[in-house]
Amino acid sequence: MPNVSVIGGIAMANETHDINELKRRMQGATAVLRTELAGLRTGRASPHLLDPIHVDAYGTQMPLNQVATVSVPEPRLITVNVWDRSLVHAVEKAIINSNLGLTPATEGQLIRLRIPELNEERRRELVKVAHKYAENARVAVRHVRRDGLDVIKRLEKEHKISKDDHDRFSAEIQKATDAVIAEIDQMLGAKEKEILTV
Repeated sequence: MPNVSVIGGIAMANETHDINELKRRMQGATAVLRTELAGLRTGRASPHLLDPIHVDAYGTQMPLNQVATVSVPEPRLITVNVWDRSLVHAVEKAIINSNLGLTPATEGQLIRLRIPELNEERRRELVKVAHKYAENARVAVRHVRRDGLDVIKRLEKEHKISKDDHDRFSAEIQKATDAVIAEIDQMLGAKEKEILTV
C-alpha cells in the first residue's frame, strides 16, 4: 500500500521514480503500433491482417482468431476456417465491415480471401497511414517521458532526491525514450519497405 498524504484536502500518493514502470508504459505504445501496422494491408497475405477484426459471436464481440483458424496457404490468399457453422455469416459480415477491402468467398465453413494487387497510389496512402501511426506512438512515448520528468522534478523540489539523482534519473529516462523511439522508427522503416515492395 503506497503512503498517502493529504495535501490541501486532496489525498496524494507519495510518488517515486520507477524507470521500469516508465519503460513498461513506453512499450505499451510500441505494442499498439505493432498491432496497427500489422493491420495495414500490403501486397502479401498475412494472418495478422485480420487481427483487428472482431466478430459478433455468442452475444459478445470476440477476436476473429478466437472463432476461426486463419492461415495463408498462398502468398496472395488468406483462408478463415470457422469452427462453428452458425458463426460463418457473422465472420463474413465482420470481414466486409472491416474496411480492409477484402471480399469473402465462402464454401461451407471455409472463407477464402484473395489479396488484390496494390497500385502505386494505394501504396503511398498506406505509407502515410503507417507514418501517422508511428507519430502517434512517438507522441505517447514523449508523454510518458514528460510524466517521468515531472515526478523527478517534484521529488527534487520536495528535497526527496538530490540534484545528482535528478540528473541521473533524467538521463535514464531520456535513454529509455531514445531506445523506444529508435524501435518505433525501425518498425516504421520495415513496414514502409514491405508496403513499397512490389
